[in-house]
Order: sequence, then structure tokens, then C-alpha cells
Amino acid sequence: MSTKEIVRQVAVAEHRLIEPVLAWQDGKLVRALTPLCKLADETPLMVLSGATLTAGLVLRRPGTTRLGVRMFAAHLVANAAKTVLKGSVDRLRPNAVDHEPEIKPGSGTDNKAANAFPSGHTAGAVAVAQAVAHEFPRVAAPARAVAVVASATQVPRGAHYLTDMLSGAAVGWASERIAGYVLARLEPIILTRTTRKPSATSV
Repeated sequence: MSTKEIVRQVAVAEHRLIEPVLAWQDGKLVRALTPLCKLADETPLMVLSGATLTAGLVLRRPGTTRLGVRMFAAHLVANAAKTVLKGSVDRLRPNAVDHEPEIKPGSGTDNKAANAFPSGHTAGAVAVAQAVAHEFPRVAAPARAVAVVASATQVPRGAHYLTDMLSGAAVGWASERIAGYVLARLEPIILTRTTRKPSATSV
């Protein structure tokens, strides 16, 4: 059996697995949670990150400023990673499947119905939630809970398969780790330059 056939069969099996869940798409609970899902989109998360950074700078709160920077950086990395992956794989969203689910190597299509893998909402939500958890551990649980709910609701909405969501979560987690690593290396350099006293010859 070829790899292509194995992938096809797995995709068909996953679609059948979530078919009962897709029946909830028009239910009250899913409709009520849809606005939360939309807040996990690229623009709202960038606005939230920017607002947090601005608040920290205006109020002169270093902790909030660091949080805003980390949120912004984590989301940027997550967005870049999911964009590359979406371009590498064409996968029909569950609610766009007519006869059989489709997953194949990326064709560079701009058709959003064929860009299910991975879940960009999940990648962004997890990246930002992890940034919050790192800087403010006391609110780690609620931040992660919001990310989980916003991500999981994508499945009954018919926007993503479970593997799309899990892949997006992995992208988000890894992106925040990468952003955190880079920021940890840059912070001492920035602090050194901003606090360096002028030399006698420069006065």
C-alpha cells in the first residue's frame, strides 16, 4: 500500500470519526463559543499583544511590557510556522467535504476551504496562552483553558479535524518556546545598552 493511499484512508477514518460531532455545528453551545474562536484569529491576537505591550509601556510596568513582547513574538513565530505548513499541505475542512475528505501536498492555493492543516487559530491561541503562563504563572490555568476551549470548538464547527487542532497546538507550544529562547538571549544585551553609563570621554 502506498503512502498516498495510507494517508487517504487515515483521512477518511478521521472524517468518519468526527461526523457525529459535526452534528453539533448548529447547536446553541457551539454558536455561543464561536465568538471566542474568532478572538483566537490572527488579527485579534495581534491587537491583544500590542495592547498589552502598550499598557506596560504607558503604565511603566516591566512585567506587563515583557508579557506583551513575549505574546507578540510567540504569535509572530506561530503565524509564520503555520503559514509555511498550510502552504505545504492542502486539506479540505470538514464542512467543505462533499464526497470524500481530501489531503495532498500543497499547491499554493488561496482557497481557505482547502487550508485546514494545521489550525492557525489553535497555534496562535496556544502560543499566546503559553506566553501568559510563562510571565504570569498565577493565571496560567485560565489562559490555557481559554486556549483549549477556543481550539477544541473548531472541530464541532467543522473548521478543523482533530489532527489539525493537535498539530496547531504543537506549533503554538514550540513557537512560544522558540520566542522565549530568543528573548532570553536578547534581554541582557538590551538592558546592558540601555543602562550603560556614558564614558568620561563621551561627556
